Amino acid sequence: MITIHGMADSGNCYKPRLLMALLGRPFRHREVSWLDGGTASETFRRKTPIGKVPLLETEDGRFLPESNAILFYLGEGTKFVPAEAFERARMLAWMFFEQYSHEPSVAVRRSLLIYPEMADVATPERLAATLAGGHKALGVMEERLADDDWLVGNHPSLADIALYAYTHVADQGGFDLAAYPGIRAWLQRVAALDNYRPRTWLPDA
Repeated sequence: MITIHGMADSGNCYKPRLLMALLGRPFRHREVSWLDGGTASETFRRKTPIGKVPLLETEDGRFLPESNAILFYLGEGTKFVPAEAFERARMLAWMFFEQYSHEPSVAVRRSLLIYPEMADVATPERLAATLAGGHKALGVMEERLADDDWLVGNHPSLADIALYAYTHVADQGGFDLAAYPGIRAWLQRVAALDNYRPRTWLPDA
């Protein structure tokens, strides 16, 4: 059985947990957090020099970091990865967008506001910049989802899972989704998928 080392409250760590739930595949969760120094420990750094979660541990003892790389590995060959090459590339483009344009603003602003440990770097300038960047990213998503059910094609893909993780808690970062009806309808569609589990869900030990 695979193990996902991660932080229960992290959206990046929620991505592979949600995919595994949607696929009905069993896995173990091992809690590792930057809040208590777990990701900086010598034991964890031996598994990944990046020192971040999530971290996938395969049945044969290999380790794979980076949330979207983990999604792609776990999702390959499933209904969440388009079979056609160009559609698959479009999915990856949205996943890159999530990490380079969405996560640095939407997720980071949430962290700045909800974690006391971030208070020293939650400057007015940074909060303003992440608010502006987040709304820009949400605007790109809204343009796509205003007339389409899913980010790629006619079916949910890994792109939807990747972007759902932090978009559905965007309000915790001070983002009002009232102006994004397409996104709000899409969030409801993702939450209605078979075997969906909320962010707080963890598998039985």
